[in-house]
Amino acid sequence: MSEKPTLVATDRAALMLQLVPYLVARGEVSVEQAAVDFDVTPEAMRAMVEKLTVIGRPGDGGFWQMPNDLFDIDWTLLDEQDRIALTNTVGLERSPKLTTREAAALLAGLQLARSLPGIGDSDVFTGLLAKLARGASGAPVDVIVAPGPVDHAREVVAQALKDGVAVSFTYKAPDASATTRTVDPVKVQIADGQWYLQGWCHLRKAMRTFHFDRVSDLSLTEMPVSHSGDVSAWFDASDDDLTATVRFPLAEAPLLGEYLARAEVNSRGAMSEATMRVADELSLRRLATRRGGAVEIVRPPAARAAAAEWASAGLDQYR
Repeated sequence: MSEKPTLVATDRAALMLQLVPYLVARGEVSVEQAAVDFDVTPEAMRAMVEKLTVIGRPGDGGFWQMPNDLFDIDWTLLDEQDRIALTNTVGLERSPKLTTREAAALLAGLQLARSLPGIGDSDVFTGLLAKLARGASGAPVDVIVAPGPVDHAREVVAQALKDGVAVSFTYKAPDASATTRTVDPVKVQIADGQWYLQGWCHLRKAMRTFHFDRVSDLSLTEMPVSHSGDVSAWFDASDDDLTATVRFPLAEAPLLGEYLARAEVNSRGAMSEATMRVADELSLRRLATRRGGAVEIVRPPAARAAAAEWASAGLDQYR
């Protein structure tokens, strides 16, 4: 039998963190079995258990503890039968109680998450909902998440992801003609309360993100998906994309998100310039106008003019 390696301090600390929940779950266990489960010698396991009795919550000023603030074990059981049992767990069973409003807020979030294709059918949600009900200080108030107009679209996409087939739909972006798209769905995301489908567009031959509210006539196809898996960026480039440069204050960079994920960014003082690939002028001017004038389109000139015209048209609505 090979000799167990000597534990370094970091390994011992990691094992100690795992030991308490292990002992709580087991209730009572032999030193030999615990040593096997942790891959240490019985002597090392006994030493770890004995050290538990000087660990606990710091007292006033952090210099002393009351007896009930330390972990404790059944010493007689350990000495006479070589078995481990915790007799004081320093209040690990006392979980904080949620208010009914806090529980209701979490329940609403869970119900929203359940609508995500590929996630909502998981048994995890049932367990979480039950734990929330037990952890609340009172019975959580009834939460109703009203279905939205995109629910049917999400259901179709969920079925497509399950069957591994593409979807077909009509897509109408603002200020653009409607187009028929065939898309290999990859995932559904929600941002700022809006639902989006991300997938491989057969028309653009690239990854694209589609706003569910602009999708109509959505249906399943019999075409097996040719692109699948998770994608890190929302805005991938294709050969027919525009190359654009935008200027913005350095403080705005975190707000531009995935637009900068694959951009070439140069900073000088408090200003930055980013050269990136975008799908069309529409997405570029939308980026500029959403930042309230903080983002300036440097090039191409046509996109710069289109953004200025769009902003002017919006201003005219207030006049």
